[in-house]
Amino acid sequence: MAKKLRIELVKSTIGQKPAKKATVRSLGLKKLHSVVEQEATPAIVGMVATVAHLVKVEEIN
Repeated sequence: MAKKLRIELVKSTIGQKPAKKATVRSLGLKKLHSVVEQEATPAIVGMVATVAHLVKVEEIN
């Protein structure tokens, strides 16, 4: 079974560059404190690393 990540948006995207906003949006996060569960694929892990200062990540099984 593949690992999953629980991703929560903990900081607003106001004032961020458009690329960072688009990355947060493509992760499935819309509002502050919204939570999504994503598979831990290399693409998702890379997106999370890009916006690591805006999100909180937990690994779940």
